[in-house]
Amino acid sequence: MSQMQTSPFYGGPRECPVEDGRIQIQQIAPKISDVGGIPVARAIPQKPRRLIGPWCFLDHIGPVTDGPLMNVGEHPHIGLQTFTWMLEGEIMHRDSLGSAQVIRPRQVNLMTAGNGIAHTEESVEGHRTMHAVQLWIALPLEHKDTAPRFDHYPQLPTWQEAGAEFTLLIGSWKDKQAPTLHFSPVVALDIFAAEATQLTLRLVPRFEYGLMPLEGRFDIDDESFDNNNLAYLGMLRESVTLDLHPGARILLIGGAPLADTVSIWWNFVGHSKEDIASAQADWEAKSPRFATVLGYNGKRLMPPPIPW
Repeated sequence: MSQMQTSPFYGGPRECPVEDGRIQIQQIAPKISDVGGIPVARAIPQKPRRLIGPWCFLDHIGPVTDGPLMNVGEHPHIGLQTFTWMLEGEIMHRDSLGSAQVIRPRQVNLMTAGNGIAHTEESVEGHRTMHAVQLWIALPLEHKDTAPRFDHYPQLPTWQEAGAEFTLLIGSWKDKQAPTLHFSPVVALDIFAAEATQLTLRLVPRFEYGLMPLEGRFDIDDESFDNNNLAYLGMLRESVTLDLHPGARILLIGGAPLADTVSIWWNFVGHSKEDIASAQADWEAKSPRFATVLGYNGKRLMPPPIPW
């Protein structure tokens, strides 16, 4: 038995245990949180797994039908990219750069916080259904203070393969390349199967990967995943074979682990506690670092006291 087999999954080990010659899978149950009045399933960060490559946050919203409207008040970010993949409904994004963009199904909104940005999110009037995934990508140390920006991607590479529909959300896959801005090696795929099918996905061994069911169920060997239970695959895999049940939709995220330590507190991602403390002090002081979000009529969110 290797040492890695007995190590806890607390964000340090990147490889899953090997038993009887087979790489094991870590199953992570989500926590249910509230975002802007809507319940969401949060897979990471959690104590068992804080990052998957540079991905440091994963919320699955819905599907919600005739539910409460989302209203996320004005709040800041540093050191990350916010990434929204929309499946049903519409959300209005506004930010302190003056951006005002509605995201519709099959589109990605990407906000690069860099050294500081503020934004809001609201359901669009008349749309009471919502199904989306919201993630954060931690910026590497050399890009943490990049200038903030906002990008909207209404068209993404989509293709059929082995009875499933693939959409490449960011990064590259085989001969496909998404237009989505990124600062370190990363990938995300949406995979949907109307009928039962088996897929073998070729992986990059230096990447670590996670798979989350957004609808329905999928199996890997003798393990089944549904109800937002995330499958953490770790690193060193060359491939994974999935059995998708009819109507299954899954999200694959992956990427190369960042070389530097990442700290997460409230809506801030930093490479040191000092980065985060400085950003929180600037937000609380209404520093010009975080300009006002125009066009939003709601409250400005405030963080809890820093615990260190």
